[in-house]
Amino acid sequence: MTTSQPTLILNAEQIRQKIRRIAFQIYENNFEETTLLLAGIAGEGYVLAEALAQELQTIAPFSVTLIQLTLDKAQPIQSAVKTDQAEVDYASKVVVIVDDVLYTGRTLAFSLQPFLNVPIQKLQVAVLVDRNHPRYPVAADYKGYELSTTLTEHVDVVLSDEARMGVYLR
Repeated sequence: MTTSQPTLILNAEQIRQKIRRIAFQIYENNFEETTLLLAGIAGEGYVLAEALAQELQTIAPFSVTLIQLTLDKAQPIQSAVKTDQAEVDYASKVVVIVDDVLYTGRTLAFSLQPFLNVPIQKLQVAVLVDRNHPRYPVAADYKGYELSTTLTEHVDVVLSDEARMGVYLR
C-alpha cells in the first residue's frame, strides 16, 4: 500500500454550505417543535453539532440544547455512553444524533444507549458524510454528502482546525 496525499473531497466553504442545508432540513422537519436536542458524538461529530446548533439558532424559533456523547469507539460494547449534561431531560423531545461520518453504523447504534429508556418524541440522525457501508440498521435522516468508498479507503473530516478544514479521502 502506498502512502499518497489525501484527496480533498469538500473544502471549508462547501462544508459550511452542507451544514446550512442540513440545518434547514432539520428545521423543516421539526418546525412545530419548541425544543430540539442535538447530541454530538465526541470529536468532530460534536464540532458538527455545535455548527448545526449555531445555524439553527439563526433560522429556527425553537430552542436548541446541545449535548456531547462520549463513548469508546474501539470498545463500544464494554463502555457506557456518557453525556456531558446528565440533567438534560430527554423525555418528549426530538433528539438528533450528530456525527461526522457514517461508515458501518456501529458508533451511531451504540450512541442510542442514553435515549433507549426515555420516552423521546422522535430520534433522527445527521452526518456530514455517509460512506454507504451499512452493517447496522442505522440510516442518516440528514446527510451532507454521500460518498461510495471501498473498505480500504478512509475518510477524514477536519472541522476543529479552521486552517485545515475539509473532508479528505485517503
